[in-house]
Amino acid sequence: MSMAVAGLLAGMALGFAGYFGGFGAFVLVAALGAVGFIAGRFLDGDLEPGDFFRSRERGDRRR
Repeated sequence: MSMAVAGLLAGMALGFAGYFGGFGAFVLVAALGAVGFIAGRFLDGDLEPGDFFRSRERGDRRR
């Protein structure tokens, strides 16, 4: 499945949730979609848990 088709399906799901369930359902579907996307990236091996918990190096410090 191409990314365009996946985006189309996600947009349609969010549209239906917003139309039939209101803003709360829209936010819930968007949040669960984001969680599913991150879980899928972990399962594909594109992300590792250390990516979120790794400390910054000295050169990357924000002021």
